[in-house]
Amino acid sequence: MEELTKTEERIMQILWDLQSAFVKDIIDKLPDEPKPPYNTISSVVRLLEKKGYVGYKAYGKTYEYFPLINKADYRRHSFGKFFNEYFDGSAQSLLSFMVKEENLSEADINSIKNLINKQ
Repeated sequence: MEELTKTEERIMQILWDLQSAFVKDIIDKLPDEPKPPYNTISSVVRLLEKKGYVGYKAYGKTYEYFPLINKADYRRHSFGKFFNEYFDGSAQSLLSFMVKEENLSEADINSIKNLINKQ
């Protein structure tokens, strides 16, 4: 699975939420900061299509785009890469980081303990 840029990920998040969309629909879902031009979003979606993340249905010269990769698969791939690069694949390093840096609540810690005990 090819890595996505932040912009590509943002577009994929919208497509996962909408399930299918025209470029105009994607632009409408972007925050009201200065909206990017239509051609910019259209180019990003075409890149996603070339990378195999997005498919489309053509209606004349208009295209309706839909995700080919589901969000769970992308999350699993992205987290695995992150986990290996930043925590050397060590669950202990990840949990240690979370406990020390994330100020977990007592409920969060108990929930993690319960998950571990179930395994």
